[in-house]
Amino acid sequence: MESVHLSDRAVIALEGPEARPFLQGLVTNDLAGLAPDRALYAALLAPQGKILFDFLIAEGEGAVLLDCAAAGAESLLKKLKLYRLRTKVEIALRPQLGVYAGLTGRPAERAITFADPRLAALGTRSIGAVAELPAELPGPAIYHAARLALGVPESSDFGSDKIFALDAGLDELHAIAFDKGCYVGQELTARMKHRGTARKRLLAVSAEAGLPPAGAEVMAGDTSIGELVSVYGAMAFALVRLDRLEGNQVGLAVENIPVVLSKPSWLD
Repeated sequence: MESVHLSDRAVIALEGPEARPFLQGLVTNDLAGLAPDRALYAALLAPQGKILFDFLIAEGEGAVLLDCAAAGAESLLKKLKLYRLRTKVEIALRPQLGVYAGLTGRPAERAITFADPRLAALGTRSIGAVAELPAELPGPAIYHAARLALGVPESSDFGSDKIFALDAGLDELHAIAFDKGCYVGQELTARMKHRGTARKRLLAVSAEAGLPPAGAEVMAGDTSIGELVSVYGAMAFALVRLDRLEGNQVGLAVENIPVVLSKPSWLD
């Protein structure tokens, strides 16, 4: 992937002696694995186990940094401050920092650069001062095309408090540590994992024509097998009932538009 500026991302910094323990008790992944050269992917869930926010976690700039969707950054900031109580941690947006994908050479060295922890094919990710990094880079469209081709969903596909973490593939994308202690939504997530009750998955949808808005049903003949949750022209993600999809993969359509459902290679 060529170097791009992910201008639709924002950075939240957590500083202070209790920043790591604070996050450890909230998010799905284990911060013991966080290091200067190793980032994590994680989510903050509702108590009922559905995704509120997802983000990449990196270490640098004297803080723990959350690379999150800009559209939800203020809401995430508010939620983190709500949980803070008397914990010794300062939480703030850092608008001077930008998020980049595919940086190489000196620009990558001037930033905090790490392998995308979700999938090797997504390449490298960087967080750095916007003023110190190339200004004429393309925007996020190239990156989103690449992740759509790989079938990797993220914030815009999950919505807020709509999709369970396991239904969204967060386990396969390395966002959940099942051997860590408690976090918000842990009980239901662990129960779904151990009982094998996750029967839905987010799958990539493609068509030869533009698709209708999110909420449209994916049909196999007269049977509804799921619905679109996000749409990008002729591509989309759909939350699909796997038991209904099995044996019904011919003649799939959304509002009479023929579609193809793709299960990415990384999804078990």
